[in-house]
Amino acid sequence: MTRRTTALSAAVALAAALALTGCSSDGGKPELKVSGAYMPQPVMDMAGGFLTIENTGDTADRLTSVTSPLSDDVTMHETKNQKMQQVKAFDIPANGELKLARGGNHLMFMELKEKPKQGGKVSVQLHFEKADPITVELPVEAPNHNPQQH
Repeated sequence: MTRRTTALSAAVALAAALALTGCSSDGGKPELKVSGAYMPQPVMDMAGGFLTIENTGDTADRLTSVTSPLSDDVTMHETKNQKMQQVKAFDIPANGELKLARGGNHLMFMELKEKPKQGGKVSVQLHFEKADPITVELPVEAPNHNPQQH
């Protein structure tokens, strides 16, 4: 009888563990897609970067860093009360989006190694808390380019 009880207890424990694993709050991986990426042609030795990251997954994520061959110092900034301040990460909600746009949250490329020209492209790699990195080519647009005004 003890052997049957032990086997039954083990089966119940295994079923409970599997149920908990399946019902974890993680819900799977974020499903990230980047669109609308661009960089206005820089007029000084720094530049801004803008894009939208859409998350169609049921799990939230965070953009934790950005790297680029253009600059060893790529930072993320938010704009609050018309003041720009550096942040360590941006949240990307589940079934939502992170929008980096002029006048709002954005990327800053400091101490450029070269000045990209309109018509060129700048490669960046986006690093996330959960999702795999995504490499994006930012088309270089006119210095005054603003797709929100179109």
